[in-house]
Amino acid sequence: MDFALTQEQRMVYEYGDRVSQRFDHKYWKAYAEKSEPPAELYKQITDDGFLGIMVPEAYGGAGQGMTEMLLFMEGLANNGIPLLNLVVGPTMTMGLLAKHASETMKRRLLPGGCSGDIKFCFAITEPNAGSNSMEITTIAKPDGKGGFRMTGQKVFITDANRADYAMVITRTTPRSDVKKKTDGFTIFMVDMKKKGISMTLIPVAFPVPETQWQVFFDDVPLTEDDVLGEVDKGFGILFDTLNPERIILSGMCTGIGRFALKKAVAYANDRKVFNKTPIGAYQGVQHPLAMARSEIEMASLMALKAAWAFDQGQPAGEFANIAKYAGAEAGIHAVDAAIQTHGGNGFTKEYGIYDLYGLVRLLRTAPLNREMVLNYIAEHVMGLPRSY
Repeated sequence: MDFALTQEQRMVYEYGDRVSQRFDHKYWKAYAEKSEPPAELYKQITDDGFLGIMVPEAYGGAGQGMTEMLLFMEGLANNGIPLLNLVVGPTMTMGLLAKHASETMKRRLLPGGCSGDIKFCFAITEPNAGSNSMEITTIAKPDGKGGFRMTGQKVFITDANRADYAMVITRTTPRSDVKKKTDGFTIFMVDMKKKGISMTLIPVAFPVPETQWQVFFDDVPLTEDDVLGEVDKGFGILFDTLNPERIILSGMCTGIGRFALKKAVAYANDRKVFNKTPIGAYQGVQHPLAMARSEIEMASLMALKAAWAFDQGQPAGEFANIAKYAGAEAGIHAVDAAIQTHGGNGFTKEYGIYDLYGLVRLLRTAPLNREMVLNYIAEHVMGLPRSY
């Protein structure tokens, strides 16, 4: 067992420290409060070759894996720069394209994705399906001319308004017409400029640069060239994007947790209330911070294990789900402990701690809620009977 990062992995991880010397948390926060993408930061990341971490070099990428993508996210979040768009674009969409797209589709989409000229979003969640993706009703029906017509709607689609292409999970055979509930799924790469696509903004209650959208597809024309993988067999490759999503979000949570704890420690070492003693000397302050740090590092290790298993082509579902659960809980506990350490200052704009709580709290609920994660662990890992 070797827990050491390679030199290249260490460089990826430390990139967050380097780039945050120019683009810090206050920079990120300014864009978050405007719900606008931090354009200069994304340009720097793109120029430095980090959008295509999971894309082979032949298509303009770095030829690395899930482990490096996780380390990249963690390195940024450690410095208070969590970027949800890196989840839906470079990780979920470009990672899946690199593994499963046809050569033609790779050549068409991946170089532009790596250069930042093509932006992606990922669309699976629906208003009436939620966590039960088996019941999605968005459907692409054959048009009798070798193509398809897609109709339906998706919800909570990150940065749909800025995407050039959406990776859309649909049915091409209705649920009622298949024997296995996992049959009949097809993944399409949909040009968001096509006729029949509209969207409405979903305002969220906490500051982030990314925006959330409900997207409507009304008889949108598609072709065989838009299919990722095979028609009716999309479910077989779907978890090659859902497991990475859970892994990288765990890294986002642990990074945010480290950032919050770092601020809490600095404050606790400086703040004096009684007898000119820093409040950090009191165990009532120390212990919650130490517990949170322990949880953060345990979650981080599980995320690395999940990423390693994914990169090795081994089953990663168990580790990815545990990492997502552990990361979200650890992130919440860390931010909460940091708020408490700051006292009243923890709720002010000046100290910027409370602003992080909404994001880590979201990740207990989305993209897969804690209860469904625990259901997976109970049923598929521990062998308990299915309850739903």
